[in-house]
Amino acid sequence: MTNTNTHFTASNIPSQQGRRVLITGANSGIGFETALELARRGAEVILPARSLDKANDAITRILREVPHAKLTPAMLDLASLASIHAFADFIDATFPGQSLDLLINNAGVMAVPQRELTVDGYERQFATNYLGPFALTALLYPHLKQQQGTRIVTVSSGVSNQSKIEFDNLQSEKKYNPMFGAYSQSKLADLIFQQELQRRLTSTGSPILSTGAHPGYAITNLQISGPQGKMPFPMRLATAILKPLASQDAHHGALPTLFAATSPDATPGGYYGPSGFQEIKGHPVPAKIAPSAKDEALAKRLWSETETLTGVTFHLRSR
Repeated sequence: MTNTNTHFTASNIPSQQGRRVLITGANSGIGFETALELARRGAEVILPARSLDKANDAITRILREVPHAKLTPAMLDLASLASIHAFADFIDATFPGQSLDLLINNAGVMAVPQRELTVDGYERQFATNYLGPFALTALLYPHLKQQQGTRIVTVSSGVSNQSKIEFDNLQSEKKYNPMFGAYSQSKLADLIFQQELQRRLTSTGSPILSTGAHPGYAITNLQISGPQGKMPFPMRLATAILKPLASQDAHHGALPTLFAATSPDATPGGYYGPSGFQEIKGHPVPAKIAPSAKDEALAKRLWSETETLTGVTFHLRSR
């Protein structure tokens, strides 16, 4: 047994033989490291990306280290509801029935310099980081095995503690702040979703766990993953100053996700992040949960609003 009083590393991941895992954003950063380690432990991994080329490139890199890994590429753009529905149809056709053991909502964009709208008319960060994962989880829920060991992991961010849900500014239509506005709100929404999902799973008697994680300050291409491919100057400056002192690489940044996804000591509604100062780096431990993420009335309002925005009703079956 592992626990959060020991230093959880990739070597502590239990065998994943016989498990089918779906990880969004697994073509780079902490998503790639998560996929690599789960494949190394024997999991079959579905790797959707915004293009098949990106998905296949990630598969090629994983196969170099895990030659016999079972990997499936697919296309998914979380900023497009049409793409999410098409991907759900792909899963339905390719892996019908209750076929998934683990869903990791990892993909995201950060600090897009200028406010941008998706094809559906939503602010890009809120759509990609929150609306898309909510809709995807709802559509894939019927494919999750209703048994002990099945988990849904939602990756949030430490900046969720510095945000609030502004129902009159969900799309940053009144004011746009790339990092401590649109991004932090989207990641707080992820954390609220993760907590509310566990409450609803528990109320229906489902054995599925909803867990969450954040990577701390992990240096990956997320910092430059906005559509314009560049980081705002203040963030470039902060990265240059902090990187040598207060960051960790993608491999270590993936450990909280891997703990949430696999550790027998992860708890229902558990949320994990690095152990160090301000949860910036270190080994996985229980992370601080923003008080608003525990507000059940706020969570129910956000859930309802999200179903309206996405047009996807999240049905959780009772046992």
